[in-house]
Amino acid sequence: MKAPLLGITMGDAAGIGPEIIVGAWPDIVRKIPCRPLVYGHPEILRRAAGLKRNGVEILKIASVNELTETALPPRSAAVLPCLCCGDDSVTEVRPGTIDARAGDAAFKAINTAIDDALAGTIDAVVTAPIHKGALNLAGYHYPGHTEIFAERCGIHDFAMMLYLGPGENLISPNGLAVVHVTLHTAMRSIFDLITVDSVAAKAHLADGFMRKVIGKSARKPRIGVCSLNPHAGENGLFGTEEIEVIRPGIEKAKVDGLDIEGPFPADTIMIDAKNGRYDAIVAMFHDQGHIALKLLGMHRAVNVTLGLPIIRTSVAHGTAFDRAWQGIAETGSLFEAIRVAGQLTSGH
Repeated sequence: MKAPLLGITMGDAAGIGPEIIVGAWPDIVRKIPCRPLVYGHPEILRRAAGLKRNGVEILKIASVNELTETALPPRSAAVLPCLCCGDDSVTEVRPGTIDARAGDAAFKAINTAIDDALAGTIDAVVTAPIHKGALNLAGYHYPGHTEIFAERCGIHDFAMMLYLGPGENLISPNGLAVVHVTLHTAMRSIFDLITVDSVAAKAHLADGFMRKVIGKSARKPRIGVCSLNPHAGENGLFGTEEIEVIRPGIEKAKVDGLDIEGPFPADTIMIDAKNGRYDAIVAMFHDQGHIALKLLGMHRAVNVTLGLPIIRTSVAHGTAFDRAWQGIAETGSLFEAIRVAGQLTSGH
């Protein structure tokens, strides 16, 4: 089987995206069975290569069709093919600054990669971090990658998921997935966004992802659901959302055949998940899931968008302007994001 073609978007030029791509490139090509390319600006990547000094050379390409065995060795650790997206003004962006030019370039790279994935030109998209402020300055008013992908793909039922593969801190051989019912939104708005249907829908998305990881012929994925209120509401004493919304959502998913239980207090359910009781957790809001999973494996965590007609994975961290362009950015999450994307292509 031919190795999957994976498109990596460069992210914000002022952040750590370019340097983690170049820094991880030799390991990506040598250790992951894939054919990677980058959507971004070649000059920015050349600067990152100069910073990392790991022998990676940047090759500007005009289309994905150039990646043939006659034009370029498909697994060359020394050559990074870059499909140029956006104009040259992004080369004037200063490291660690919020700049509309960086936001514009990042947005154009993302949409070009999405369109190529929808057309079947590439097999998956892996995204380096963008800065939401720069994105908005450029006139693109999205909370983040997830919403861009959903809109471009015409999808309304989607979810953000963090996935931590098997390894240290996890007993489960299948890793652990955390799916979020609400995404990038103010805390005061989440109560209205959590519904019976949204809880059940996110549980289905978690189940579908973990079936791919575990294998279709194996057992059902075991899913645990977080409460929203302290102590799971204490039978309505601290809030009624568990009784009126979350529990009915769980029951709805059970009727559909899912192996699911809860809601359980969020401060204890992740301990059970860590010890192998669950394959996936449904969290009610962003930080409820993110904090716990990142404590288990910050540099191995991967962001996956569920519900799309294409495969999209991402690093589980931001642009890190305070660390950008110093040569010290951690590359582990990007490597894992590419590994997981490659794994998912086999069952997509």
